[in-house]
Amino acid sequence: MKTIHTILTTLSFILSAILSVILLPSCEDFLDLSPSNSIPSDRAITDAGTLRAAVVGAYSQLQDYYSGSYVSLGVMPADFVSYNGTLSQYLQLDQNAIPNDNVITVGVYRTIYRAINSANSIIASVASIDDPLLTQAEKDNILGEAYFIRALAYFDLARGWGGVQIQLKPTETLDVLKGIQRSSQAGTYDQVAADLAEAERLLTDDASTRNRAQKATALALRARLHLYREQWDEAERYATQVINNPKYALVEPYEAFFTAPFLTEESVFELTFSLNDRNSYWNMWFPASLGGQYTLKPSDKAVERLSDPDTGGSRNAAIAGTGSNVYGRLYNTAGQAIDPAYVIRIAELYLIRAEARAKKASPDLAGATEDINKVRARAGVPPLTGVTGAPALIFAIEEENGVEFAFEAHRWFDLVRTRRAGEVLGITNTDFWLFPLPSSDILSDPDVTQNPGY
Repeated sequence: MKTIHTILTTLSFILSAILSVILLPSCEDFLDLSPSNSIPSDRAITDAGTLRAAVVGAYSQLQDYYSGSYVSLGVMPADFVSYNGTLSQYLQLDQNAIPNDNVITVGVYRTIYRAINSANSIIASVASIDDPLLTQAEKDNILGEAYFIRALAYFDLARGWGGVQIQLKPTETLDVLKGIQRSSQAGTYDQVAADLAEAERLLTDDASTRNRAQKATALALRARLHLYREQWDEAERYATQVINNPKYALVEPYEAFFTAPFLTEESVFELTFSLNDRNSYWNMWFPASLGGQYTLKPSDKAVERLSDPDTGGSRNAAIAGTGSNVYGRLYNTAGQAIDPAYVIRIAELYLIRAEARAKKASPDLAGATEDINKVRARAGVPPLTGVTGAPALIFAIEEENGVEFAFEAHRWFDLVRTRRAGEVLGITNTDFWLFPLPSSDILSDPDVTQNPGY
């Protein structure tokens, strides 16, 4: 169990400062006090070519934070992944002692706002484009993609940092940010819901597409949003719509979804990489003998659960090695570095529906059990037996989520949203259930306030 370290050692702070300067693009960027959400547009969007390029660029911004750093935020403060290195910015995440200049949280926060600004640029430009090479159907679909990207970005900000500044226009100058107060977390989630409603209205479904937003992708994120907001009936309804879509299915064996060529029926939405656009996250997990740094390591708890035939089953394929040298292999294309970023899998929709059914006003425990057993059956794990009553079933769903998504960006956020981080992780001060906003944003914009406790 992890504990909160309220005082970091002097060496840790020195290393953090040094590495902040080293890892950021330049000293000038490090000292820049411009707010993170004031990233100017790279180019004007005026025709079919620039619009298509702009939406690809927006997905690239999602890739930038989902290809490691945001996943690390979702696993390292929790109990299934441990840090196996000495860099202070990762130790701070692992020890739940995160200062407001932590390189990882600052970098992710800024990159998410870059994604939002990219989406804003598209949303602001589409209506004015008149190009014979661009049909209305394509314009609508690209607009829907932009709304989805903005929704995902604000959702990821809200669950990590709470309420944030809601900026819905491209920020070409700092003036547009003046007077924008931080929204509440509920208000930020309201914006996510509004954007998803637009995405759902505009998007179509393509049976061959899994790495760009589709109508079903918007429905899936909406199911997750309702789960976080404890709107159980809505979470069940939207999850059911995705589950009933014949495009998606649990694949067997478990490791099939993270084995090249990827984009299996399991995937509702994943971000793909290529030899020309690599995802180096595997390097953090693999041992030196296989060319990696081995700085992220499955915890003893994760190894125990994944190795147990009654809890892990075929999900033990997510780990390899023996003894003290067990490593995670969810990200495993060491030679090519083309592992996807897994954003939404159909397994999540089954577990969302299971939890919603167990927690709604008139619980459907039989339906919830059926859903969790589908996920367990795919992993070759025996069905639940001897679990009676909603509390026991809800705990079983929590445990199932932990094993199913051991190395994906779920465990920390799940324990926070269910208010279980205190009991499971020992983090009883709820101030530390949210990440701190970057100190540079606090200093540069009087409308930005820091989260309590930092």
